[in-house]
Amino acid sequence: MTLAEVIDDHFLRRYRELLDAEDAAFDELEHAYEDGDRSHFEADLAAWQDAIEQKVAYLRRLGVEPVPAS
Repeated sequence: MTLAEVIDDHFLRRYRELLDAEDAAFDELEHAYEDGDRSHFEADLAAWQDAIEQKVAYLRRLGVEPVPAS
C-alpha cells in the first residue's frame, strides 16, 4: 500500500500526535545532554527511542515501510 492510499484525517491526526511525542522526547534529551545530567539523559534517550519506534510501528501497521536514507 502506498502512503497516498493511507493518508486521511485519522492518519494525519495520529501521525501528528506521534511526531509531537517524538519532538517532546527529543527536547528532554537535548536538555539533559546540555545540562550534563547523565541519569536523565539515559532515561530521555530511552523515551526518545520509544517514541521513534512507536511512529515506525504505526506506519508498518498501515502497510507503509519507511525507506532508509541513502
